[in-house]
Order: sequence, then C-alpha cells, then structure tokens
Amino acid sequence: MILMRTLETLLGGEWVTTGAWIDVHDPADLRAPVARVPALSAADVAAAYDHAERGFAVWRRTSPFERARIMTDAARLLRERVARIAEDIGTEMGKTRAEATGETLKAADFLEYYAGLARQGYGTLVHDVRPDTRTHHQREPLGVVLAITPWNDPLITPARKLAPCLAAGDAAVLKPATDTPGAALHLARALHDAGLPAGVLNVVTGRGAEISEALLRDPRLAAVTFTGSNEVGEGLRAALAHTNVRFQGELGGKNATVVLADADLPAAARAVAAAGFAQAGQRCTATSRVIVERPVYEEFTALLLVETAALRVGPGLAAGTTMGPLAGARQRDGVLADIERAVEQGATVLAGGGRPADEALSHGCYVDPTVLGDVAPDLDIWREEVFGPVVALRAVDSFDEAVEAVNDSVFGLAAAVFTQDLGAAHRFADQAECGQIAVNTTTSGWDVHHPFGGFRDSGSPFKEQGEEGLRFYTRVKTVAVHFGA
Repeated sequence: MILMRTLETLLGGEWVTTGAWIDVHDPADLRAPVARVPALSAADVAAAYDHAERGFAVWRRTSPFERARIMTDAARLLRERVARIAEDIGTEMGKTRAEATGETLKAADFLEYYAGLARQGYGTLVHDVRPDTRTHHQREPLGVVLAITPWNDPLITPARKLAPCLAAGDAAVLKPATDTPGAALHLARALHDAGLPAGVLNVVTGRGAEISEALLRDPRLAAVTFTGSNEVGEGLRAALAHTNVRFQGELGGKNATVVLADADLPAAARAVAAAGFAQAGQRCTATSRVIVERPVYEEFTALLLVETAALRVGPGLAAGTTMGPLAGARQRDGVLADIERAVEQGATVLAGGGRPADEALSHGCYVDPTVLGDVAPDLDIWREEVFGPVVALRAVDSFDEAVEAVNDSVFGLAAAVFTQDLGAAHRFADQAECGQIAVNTTTSGWDVHHPFGGFRDSGSPFKEQGEEGLRFYTRVKTVAVHFGA
C-alpha cells in the first residue's frame, strides 16, 4: 500500500504549503490518493509574479557561465535521483519504469544541452554603410515567462521549456498539470538544490479554473509557452491576442505512418506498434493513422496484430509491463467512447477495443491496445486526435494517394514513411506537410538538439528544442556605435 505524501511547492526560493490541497492519484489504482499538493490561490499567483520579477532582475545579470554551472549541476542531480523520480512519474502518470527513467534522463539532457548554449555567443557583428561605425545585434532575455505543461510528459516538457528559458536569462512561473505535479517539483528541487537564485523559478500548483485569470492577466508577463490540447491552446491564444505577450503553443497531432509496398514490413510493424502504443498512445507524436499500399495491406496488418498481442498491459511500475494505464478516468473513458463511435461509423476492431478483462486491473484507467481496420477517411477516428492506444488502418493504391491522405488533416506534427526507395523517401519528406518527418523509423523520439514543432493546427510558428528553441525566449536589439571624429 502506498502512503499519501504531502508535497511542497517552490515560491520565491522557499518550499511552501497552503491550507488547501489537491489530491494526486495513481491511474493504475484510483481507490486512494498517493499524494497531495498545495492548491494555490489567485493571491499566491500574484506573489509568484512578485518573486519572478525580483528573480529576473538578478538572473539577467548573472554570468552565463554561472547559469550554465547551475543547470549542469541540476542535470547531475536528476541523474543521481533517477530511481526515485522515475518511481514518482510512474506512480502519478502511469508510465512504465523504462519510460519514466528515459524521461528523467532526457530532462537532464535538456539542462545540459542548454547549459552549453548559454556559454555561446549572443550576437553578431553586421556591416554598416556609415563610416567609422560598428554595428551589431544581440539577443537578450524577455522577462517573466509563464510555462504551462501537460500531464503526459510531466518532467520532459517542463525541462524542454525551462532549460532554454533559464539559459536565455529569463525568470519563470511554471504551472504543471494538476494531475501530475510531482515530476515538475522534482525538476524545481534539482534546480533549487543546484543554487538557482530565489524567484527565478516559481511553481504554481493549483486548479486552472481558479487561477487562470491571475496567471494570464499579470502585467509583468512577457511570454506564455504552452503544451497541451488545441482547445486550451486556442483559448490562450485568444486571451493574449490583444496584448504584447508572446505565445508559443505545441498542440495536437493526428500523425500518419505510410507503409509502401517495398517496405521492410516486420520493421514497419514493430515501429508502428512502438509509436502507437508506447506511453499508452499518450504522446503528441504517437502514430494514430497507418496508410498502407494495398498489395501489402493484409500482410502488414497480420504482422501488426502479432506485435500488438505481445504487449503486456499493467501497472507501469510492475515487472513485465510494456504498456501502462491511461493517465486518468476521464482520459480512459474518452478513448473508449472514441472507439465505440468509430465502430458505429463502420470501423472494424481487429485487436483490443475495450478494457482488460483482468480483475486485478479493474480499478485502473486501462484500455487494451486497439487496432481498427476498414477506416474510411471521413470517420471521426481518422480525423480527430484520440490520445490513447488506438491505431487506425487504411489501404491506398499509390504513393501519391498516400501523401494526399497524410496531408488531409488539420494537423501537421509528424509523419513517417517506410520504403526501400530512396527517391520515394525524399519525395515524401518534400511533400508531407508536417514539422517532423521520419523515414524507416518511428514518428516519435527526437533528440534535444533537433528543432521540434508542427505546422497548421499542431502549433505556433515558434519551434522548441535545439538552437531554434532559444528564439522564443529572447528578443533582438541592434546597436550602432560611431567611433569617428
């Protein structure tokens, strides 16, 4: 039996609690909460901005070498604490131990990578037509950044945002997902223990409905970076439209994998299963649409069903589990409703389609890994993001029809193609309207130095990760110095 833990949050360099609490549950067994975090108020949010304003005044003047040292030390602490952090991620979100461990180590990678970039140049000399004039442009921090992060990657996503934010010299107010706040608090503790000055990072745990106005309306807010649903993202964009607050959104996806007739079919089936069912399909880059050339449709489908049958559903931290639960009851019920509607509209369930029969899993948020066949392009399951372990199959007659099917979506995050034809691979990369293209590999799994982000309704123009990720957190100033008589 897991005893409920009381977690503190970080405000102004101090670990604090309040009189109100939010319970955190283990999606593998919802019968009792496993932790509680402070439910901060609008007044607490205002105090967080007070702290961030003071923290920014210090951090922007802090040597980039000192910033890099603190971030590197924090990365080391994450690596040293990986077993405990992975345990907590698996408990509050449902990831397998391997997935939670990988997430922790990747979060450390983000801190280390941007610590290195913090040491690099921050401007460039440019020619000036005027004589005796030296001109340059330089990047400088924006100010106070609000980072709103999701429940599906509760440690990686805060690290993906905070690492470039801190490297640039900004201060941050972090609002982690209400369902999975513990992972973000581990990141905050590592940075705090590494010597981050008071107020540079403040973590606001609370219910969005109660504090969103305070988070978005503070006059000291310079930028908002958000990862989550399109509905919430568009609401944020609209709320900020009349202001000068910069907005970055990493939103939904309906990612497609194309399997051409000349593909290595066993490799394609393994990759689709990995991309579709890892993390119970709860990744923005998960493969949810599979477009197969008709001559190999039956053979590929059979191989995919073998891969699906080999998955072992159970508590994320249990030995042998290869797919954990969904993150909560609402998420589980929504995915089951999506599957039911797909069947009503004409799809065929080839695998899964419901909850596991195992009584030991009856108190958790489980959905069997599901493969749907006979999916027409006008079905909701083909067009709308499900965010669960559901893969839909469709046969096409040509490469051109496959590309057309990929692009027939309001989203444009990730797509993959499996082929042994180098020309087809390059044509696909050129013609697929997505921000991330994979050839003979999964749609998910990008390194920290790879620019990441989608097109169309999958996000805003600002990319995350890599050197591109710093652009959102900085502004450009041009300086001309005349040194003649």
